[in-house]
Amino acid sequence: MEHELKDVIKRCDEAIKREDFDTLLHYYTEDAILVVKPGMVARGKVEIKKAYIAIADYFNNSLVPTQGEMLILEAGDTALVISQTMLDSDKEDSEYSMDRRATYVFKKNSQGQWLCAIDNSYGTDLINTTAQI
Repeated sequence: MEHELKDVIKRCDEAIKREDFDTLLHYYTEDAILVVKPGMVARGKVEIKKAYIAIADYFNNSLVPTQGEMLILEAGDTALVISQTMLDSDKEDSEYSMDRRATYVFKKNSQGQWLCAIDNSYGTDLINTTAQI
């Protein structure tokens, strides 16, 4: 049986593709962080929405994220997701890899809904950068 988080992440990817950032934000905790790029973090839903608008613009409004292999480690109301994340877009000259080993941390709220607390599409590659978060 597929873990329910796979479906949550798929819905998030679809919202990103449609640039439906209001729907996307329903899947984040109030105090969530998004690693925009090495050295740049958006904190909270307001900053995350602004970041996604800028990301969409950077990718010429053509970003399509998909997930490959995924490992979900769950302990109580917390889950670590390690995923092969592939990005596709019309942009030909991105400074960052479009094939990533992402790490996401999800928390289950009191209604039983999984919400993303840490969204890091760069995964452990952040260790290889000199920029501080």
